[in-house]
Amino acid sequence: MNLQQRSYTKELLDRDDIPFEDIKRNMQELNFINTTLGGHQITIKGLQQLAVNLEEITVCEIGCGGGDNLAAVTKWCNKKNIRINCIGIDIKEECINFAKQNTLLSNCTEWITSDYQKVNFATKPDIIFSSLFCHHFNEDDLKNQLQWMKENCHKGFFINDLQRNSIAYHSIRLLTKFFSSSYLVKNDAPLSVARGFHKNEWKNIFANAGIKEYQIDWKWAFRYLIIYKK
Repeated sequence: MNLQQRSYTKELLDRDDIPFEDIKRNMQELNFINTTLGGHQITIKGLQQLAVNLEEITVCEIGCGGGDNLAAVTKWCNKKNIRINCIGIDIKEECINFAKQNTLLSNCTEWITSDYQKVNFATKPDIIFSSLFCHHFNEDDLKNQLQWMKENCHKGFFINDLQRNSIAYHSIRLLTKFFSSSYLVKNDAPLSVARGFHKNEWKNIFANAGIKEYQIDWKWAFRYLIIYKK
């Protein structure tokens, strides 16, 4: 795999003919990977920087999948005595139905089955975020996505996504080869890295979106945390 150039090969998860039981196993393993390799901690760090001095927040995740990211931020808010309301948006109805089973989110979450671009909020959420979502899109799609998040958030938005990196690619390829029982994870985890971005590429995307004020920081393990504050 030549990682100098970004891969545009579609992931299996983006297909419409994958049985939900396979998607469910994929989401369970991704939650384990996020927990073990610190992905959820990066999401929490993004939330921390935008939730300063707030006693109550509404947080929206686009591409929420099985809701594990929203569960992670809800746990953190509960520990900090911050009242949180969550909005989870995903285009796959099966993912939303699976996420609804998380009892931690049962009393504080609005679930929306839709393409995020078609959602119109009666009241804008304070914070919008995505985790491992952006690499599914091309650069023009991401320009529109950034503009949508900026327009629809009250306080700001953040992104937690992968750095395209050879060490990350080969490490996750070997780890999933030997320890994953999901063919989706085995195929898509290394491909996700190959579809990720370098820092300069993110800068170009933000420039094309007309957004100048943001910060981008590298985080272990081979991710970028990007934060925009209004």
